[in-house]
Amino acid sequence: MRAASAFLACLVAICSASRDYSGYKVCRFHTNNVTEVKTKIGQYHAGSIDIWTRSSQFVDVQLPGDVADHLKECEVIIDDLNKTVKETYPVDQLEGAEKLQIFQQSPQLNEPAPVTMKRQDIFFDQFRDLDTIYAWLDLMQLTFPELVKIELVGQTFEGREMKALHISAGNHNLNPDKKTIIITGGIHAREWVGVSTACYFIYQLLTGYGTNKKETKYLNHLDFLIVPVFNPDGYVYTWSHDRLWRKNRQQTYFPRCFGIDIDHSFDFHWTGTQDFPCSEDYSGESPFEALESESWNNYINESKSEYTIHGYLDLHSYSQEVLYPYAYSCDALPRDFENLLELSWGLAKAIRRKSGKKYNVLSSCEDRGSDLKPGLGSGSALDYMYHHRAHWGIQLKLRDTGNHGFLLPPKYIVPVGKESYAALKYFCDFILNPEL
Repeated sequence: MRAASAFLACLVAICSASRDYSGYKVCRFHTNNVTEVKTKIGQYHAGSIDIWTRSSQFVDVQLPGDVADHLKECEVIIDDLNKTVKETYPVDQLEGAEKLQIFQQSPQLNEPAPVTMKRQDIFFDQFRDLDTIYAWLDLMQLTFPELVKIELVGQTFEGREMKALHISAGNHNLNPDKKTIIITGGIHAREWVGVSTACYFIYQLLTGYGTNKKETKYLNHLDFLIVPVFNPDGYVYTWSHDRLWRKNRQQTYFPRCFGIDIDHSFDFHWTGTQDFPCSEDYSGESPFEALESESWNNYINESKSEYTIHGYLDLHSYSQEVLYPYAYSCDALPRDFENLLELSWGLAKAIRRKSGKKYNVLSSCEDRGSDLKPGLGSGSALDYMYHHRAHWGIQLKLRDTGNHGFLLPPKYIVPVGKESYAALKYFCDFILNPEL
């Protein structure tokens, strides 16, 4: 019943972040030159700016409204940021409480009621906070004990557990080499749709096993390690204090500045940025300084050293892109490049067939801006995993292309989950192709 209590506590809580974004807008500059954008903004604004995303075609920046009004070169894509923030939090608290049957006990068997497709919407009709997600993972382990094991990756700066869900049918005859796909979500705290999509993958794989041919084949021939919330402290902070917080919550050398960008903290071509610790991109003073990246390194290289990692899929938002390595340099050629491109375009095609949404395919270095300024793509999880453990590595930047940015309304959780799951199935089929 602890799971039920945690879920109910979330539903009756008033989920609102304390930071007020009234008067702020998000503007798009149709260029890929971040330095040029900063120069234009600097004519009217001396403070720090939050760059939401860089792409090969545009740069999106969060700005005070009066500054945005002066910049004729920019296109306003979110006019009322505070209103858009509020639209991402659960609003149907009473309706949600009435749906508590997802955690109800069966009076006859004293076991969790079976999870059915009809009940899928109970969990995925809203974004969920960390306690609710962890309670839901416990439920998955209780409901599918022959397939699921929750594993501790490590602890965060604030003492929270970083959890991985290990999904396996344990079929040693069909998977003697322990071929594994790793999926991570929520490395950046504000990218909630990456968290919900990782949970959606879990649900589809588990409920499909023994019922659908595809899922049965995948779980018989592959292991899955899924970390829905790679940044627990930061994710909690987005619910309690600041919806748009990006980093973890680790203390830095400057007392008033918390947080390291986990996706700049991995020890592969790590480059310490010149950014002040208050910066959104602060990489720390040394590789693996972010406790989450250090714990992950220990987990996959010690606890999972005998597993052969064939695929790594890192879920982010936003801009609808399929990114392949490397992030640190556009001059570095990834191994088996033709097959890597085939995989990347195949993932984009699978999404387009499912939902009609177009996902662009490009090198991660172009998205990170490494071709313009060395160091911006250093120390990424994608590069680290691809170089050290994973034969194939992809970062998937989910919806949308800017109308909501990081702040997708909850109604998009399932559509994004469905199209992304089509990509995951392609990834599984690609890995299981005997000709590769």
